[in-house]
Amino acid sequence: MNEKWHKAIPVLRLLAVGDASSNRAEQQIRDIAIHGGVNTWFIDVENPPSRFRVVIGYLAENDRFFPLCRSNIVETPKPDAVHRLDRHWRDIAEDYERIYSLSGGYEPNSSGDLKEMFEERLQRQMPTRSEDASGNDTDAALDRHRSLPFEVDAELIVYGSTIPGATVLLSGEPVKLREDGSFTVRVALPDKRQVLPIIAQSRDAMRQRTTVIAVERNTKVMEAVDRDQNF
Repeated sequence: MNEKWHKAIPVLRLLAVGDASSNRAEQQIRDIAIHGGVNTWFIDVENPPSRFRVVIGYLAENDRFFPLCRSNIVETPKPDAVHRLDRHWRDIAEDYERIYSLSGGYEPNSSGDLKEMFEERLQRQMPTRSEDASGNDTDAALDRHRSLPFEVDAELIVYGSTIPGATVLLSGEPVKLREDGSFTVRVALPDKRQVLPIIAQSRDAMRQRTTVIAVERNTKVMEAVDRDQNF
């Protein structure tokens, strides 16, 4: 990927796979941007029964796809097939609101197919979210059951040095230097990828040096554990 990785985004690429006897090439259906806040991802597909494969990788700014790994081929069941709530879905049922939210269920442009699938498999109605709900409350379902407050955050510290009297810019903003030319800056670290250019320029503007730092934060809240006091 070379320098392209700075602006590349992680995606799931959904591929339709032809019948094994026809040896038809795989056909790209769509790319789904992913994040690090969930272990389970649900992809709605059409025309069952059909065969699909998912490829995880990075999509560069020039639309070039860099695959990392490929899934096995899976075949969706016939529409009239009867499926019991298997162990996988029983696990999901324990934390269904959070998984539904992180799978995009509350997004304004979310497909109704995802909501229908959850309601069908879990045999319950999915909750609705008001328009003014912020994106930071995806773990609200867990917070209702949490009796132990626990907040964790992170920030980025950028430090370095140059000659006294030089000018240093971090993402276009001037950085205050110490008398010896050293500097330290605290930068917010939200859940996303950031590309931070740091530029040093001599007093006479005849010399300039640039360093680019690319950093990505993925925060995951694990399932709460509550033990019986009498255990």
